[in-house]
Amino acid sequence: MAAGDVSTYSEDGVCKSKVEGSSRAAHVGGTKAEQEAVGRDMAKARRVEHTVRKLDGTIGRKNSYGNDPNPPKG
Repeated sequence: MAAGDVSTYSEDGVCKSKVEGSSRAAHVGGTKAEQEAVGRDMAKARRVEHTVRKLDGTIGRKNSYGNDPNPPKG
């Protein structure tokens, strides 16, 4: 992930949203759905990519809200 992109993930049972490149999470707590909404809003405001990770740490979903580095063809 590029610096500035937003990631939503779970760590020690706590849902967090973090801007990549930052040492700390920007928002902590609430349900996974609430943190996904927070992360989505952060990504839209920054016009960057939002990555939602599953509980095991693998990528569950990605959405781009700005310059998409890999736009769909067609």
